[in-house]
Amino acid sequence: MRLHELVIGTAARDPDRLAVTCGADALTYGELDRRASAFASVLAQLGVGRGDRVLLWSDKSVHVVVAMQAVLRLGAAYVPADGTAPLRRVTALAADCSPRVVCTDDGRLGAIDRELPTTRVIGLGGAGTHPDAGTHPDVGGRPDAGGPAAEPVAAAVHPDELAYILYTSGSTGAPKGVCISHRNALAFVRWAMEELAVGPADRLANHAPLVFDLSVMDLYAAFAAGASVHLLPAELAYSPSELVRFLRAQRITVWYSVPSALVLMMRHGGLLDEPPPPGLRAVCFAGEPFPIAGVRALAEWTGARLLNLYGPTETNVCTFREVTASDLERDRPAPIGRQCSGDTVWARRADGGSAAPGQEGELVVEGPTVLMGYWGGAPHSGPYRTGDIVRVLDDGAFDYIGRRDQTVKVRGHRIGLEEVEAAIAAHPEVADVAVALTGDGIDARLVAFVVSVDGGPPGRLALKAHCAATLPSYAVVDRVRFVHELPRTGNGKVDRRALQQPVAPGGNQSRNAADTAVLAREGSPE
Repeated sequence: MRLHELVIGTAARDPDRLAVTCGADALTYGELDRRASAFASVLAQLGVGRGDRVLLWSDKSVHVVVAMQAVLRLGAAYVPADGTAPLRRVTALAADCSPRVVCTDDGRLGAIDRELPTTRVIGLGGAGTHPDAGTHPDVGGRPDAGGPAAEPVAAAVHPDELAYILYTSGSTGAPKGVCISHRNALAFVRWAMEELAVGPADRLANHAPLVFDLSVMDLYAAFAAGASVHLLPAELAYSPSELVRFLRAQRITVWYSVPSALVLMMRHGGLLDEPPPPGLRAVCFAGEPFPIAGVRALAEWTGARLLNLYGPTETNVCTFREVTASDLERDRPAPIGRQCSGDTVWARRADGGSAAPGQEGELVVEGPTVLMGYWGGAPHSGPYRTGDIVRVLDDGAFDYIGRRDQTVKVRGHRIGLEEVEAAIAAHPEVADVAVALTGDGIDARLVAFVVSVDGGPPGRLALKAHCAATLPSYAVVDRVRFVHELPRTGNGKVDRRALQQPVAPGGNQSRNAADTAVLAREGSPE
């Protein structure tokens, strides 16, 4: 079985069953199947074949789901880029993965065509666009088009061939393309489908962006079971009242999101003010620790299963924990649980041995969900070191402690501080910069500490705009503070702990014990 065969199989059995919705748009399995084959034929005319990459720069829509299916049917791999991503970032991704074709929303066609003149570009269409917009002159068809049935397309793909590439924030200062095979993805999808007992009557919410690995379960567990998946547009993803309205109006039975979204829904969306939807039977969360007070509130509100899922993009979900009554009595987030998806997971101590109950170590994963490798790099082999520090509990489950590197989580998105720093350092008026995370959960904020060149600092808004031109929206710093110099440790490294010290009311940061942090002209944070 391959990822694209899930839709093909369900369409053959039950073509009139609802497959995917986004706003007012909806496709049955039969319609999704026909349009995917038709668009696959279009892409084939543009030269897309087995092993090629197709970059999809788009807002969420049923049309981009059609395009994803079409790419897979040719034995190619899709590379999603969020619709909020700036043009410069998209062109950087294209330069890295060399796509055969770029598919984008019609409004972006001119911009991407100018930036990538040697790459074939085609429009994904959508509501309100001209019927001929974006179609390459020597081919016809679009993923939003109806029309007669196309010849079925389904390349004979090996399970270990590349299915998609998800770009994550890299510790080197540049995005890294995580390469996932059909086997990698399906190992997790099959586990999720069985653990959650997903069936044809289920209605799965898709809250996460399609560039985020959380979306893999929403889409493919639904397709495997013949259930429906309901895409939440990006502009509503952090609108508390809209999220609650969506949950109820779409009659969602399985919800999966970062904890920050659920916290927003409880704090500001009135989620807990009315009884839970009668069909809601599972609430899954992943991507960041969920404060236990919020989990308790959910448990008191609904009888649905609460599942804490864990895993980096490189492994998708490799451990899970269904929240228990004893977990709710803790004063810290629920454990991340035990291994799943067919993986073997353990905690490795600094001396290389396996951590025993009560000991801490780095979580290591080996098994079918572990990535093929990073695009442009050597194939991955052997166990994958997550960089996450865990403590082994008495029952063998794992308790998340924190990171061992400079990677942070903001609303579930993994962000390499070095990548953000590299973007800011490229500004001509910046001499030095360090970025730190303050707060946690929904209150987490990225703060940039900037040393300016002689002649005065750049404007804060200008600096943020500079970041937004190269970074995804979730990685743009929330605040900018200008300093005379960056605090350093004894070995010359930036002292990030000193940067995270609170700022005094007068606008100056308290100095650390070594008197190394000196703030200048603090002003109000932005």
